[in-house]
Order: sequence, then C-alpha cells, then structure tokens
Amino acid sequence: MAGKPVLHDFNGRSRMESIRWLLAAAGVEFEEKFITCPEDLERLKNDGLLMFQQIPLVEMDGMKLVQSRAILNYIATKYNLYGKDMKERLLIDMYTEGILDLYEIVSRLPRTPPDQIDSKTALIRDRTKNRYFPVFEKVLKSHGQDYLVGNKLSRVDILLVELLYLVEEVDVSLLADFPLLQ
Repeated sequence: MAGKPVLHDFNGRSRMESIRWLLAAAGVEFEEKFITCPEDLERLKNDGLLMFQQIPLVEMDGMKLVQSRAILNYIATKYNLYGKDMKERLLIDMYTEGILDLYEIVSRLPRTPPDQIDSKTALIRDRTKNRYFPVFEKVLKSHGQDYLVGNKLSRVDILLVELLYLVEEVDVSLLADFPLLQ
C-alpha cells in the first residue's frame, strides 16, 4: 500500500489550501512538511524535486506533483471527484476557472497596500454580487441539485466552499442574496 501523500509548502494559506481541502473531501490522510526557512526551499530545488523551481509540491503515488491545477486534476480524477463524463468535466473546469478568477482577487486582499484596501474591497463586493455568485446560484437553481455538476460531490464544489469561506472573511453579508450558496 502506498504511503500517505506528503505536501510541501509554507505554513499558511496558499495554493496548497485547495489541495488540502480536496484530499480531505476524498478521505485521504496526508502529511505536511512545512518550509520554514530559505534553506528548506533551496534543498527541494537542489534535489530536483521542483520542476519549475516553485511550490506547492505533493509527493504521491511515487510521483512528485507540481503545479496546483495539475495536482487538483490528478487527485480529483483518482478519487472520482471530476465528473462522470466529458460534459461534466467541461462544466467542472468552466466553473473552476470562474471560482479561481474571484479567488485570486479575494486572496490578494491581505497583501493590498493600506491606501488601496477600500477600492479592492469594493471590487470584491462588486464581482462577488454581480458576476460570480449569481452564476453559481443560477446553476444550483436550474437543476435543483445540491452540487454544481451532476448529483454528487466534485472538485468544483470543494473549491466553491473554500471560496465562500474566503469571501465571508471579507464581508459576511455578501452571501445574503444567495440562499442556495449559503
């Protein structure tokens, strides 16, 4: 039996967060090796483990997986969280891209210069209420399922939940007009 996947990343919210969520949803236990100093990262690079000289890195099934979307696709496929056919995978990919668009904006808020916080928060509110959440609410309403695609949990549902929590940290009222997302 293969050992637990080993996740290499900094200790904090990063691109590895979605990978953690997806593994947890699949019921997969994993180990984490946190990079705590520049030497840790340099060691991974020097050992040839980082194809593009960057993290995250997941050691799994005898492979060294890099690039967060590729890692997510592998895990979702392996644990049957990536749709039942090409059409479902297409929908999952389309919705995922939208989620990641908003995620990028929201996740950068903590690194925003203080004089730009108000404008960045206004942008997040606008995009959340007028572009992204209406789409996901409409999809859920259109087919009456508890999941965005099909009638079972998929990787896009995990990413959406992660995004919802992140948006709530910015402004909990942003979910008020979206009962199905709540």
